Amino acid sequence: MQLRRTLIGIALLTVGAAWYAFRPERLFLDHYVNEPLDAATVGDHEAELVGRGLAPPPIFVALRTGRFQSGAHETEGVATVHDLGDGRRVLRLTAFRTSNGPDVHVYLVAAPLVTDDESVKHAEVEDLGALKGNLGDQNYEVPERVDLARYQAVSIWCKRFGVNFGSAALRKS
Repeated sequence: MQLRRTLIGIALLTVGAAWYAFRPERLFLDHYVNEPLDAATVGDHEAELVGRGLAPPPIFVALRTGRFQSGAHETEGVATVHDLGDGRRVLRLTAFRTSNGPDVHVYLVAAPLVTDDESVKHAEVEDLGALKGNLGDQNYEVPERVDLARYQAVSIWCKRFGVNFGSAALRKS
């Protein structure tokens, strides 16, 4: 009887640990994001002035852009780095779609092209943060120190498993 309880306890712990590690429910649940570009760029006061017609809307310049190619998971959409005109830059993912997964991040990669997992593992990366959603338009601040002449690709990277979901080579716009 004691052995049976111990085995059941071990089995439950194993199932719980496997569930936590793989997060299988994320394969079936989508997280949709719809951030406008201006939400990442102007403060509340500026947005109010623009909304009332008292200030012109900000003008954003596209510096680099690229289309996503699938990696370990089907991935599509467009990645664009925008200059916000005040020294800040934003990486914007539009019409974006990929699989959901555990611990997925957005990386800028110091390589002209990401073709596989090893391309990311052996390059310098700048982690822009956790993926906000696996579907929809979203924005990520690009730090000032990042040289876009070096960081020429975007990777949707699963940190937990070391897998490139998809990538986009960034070319001058």
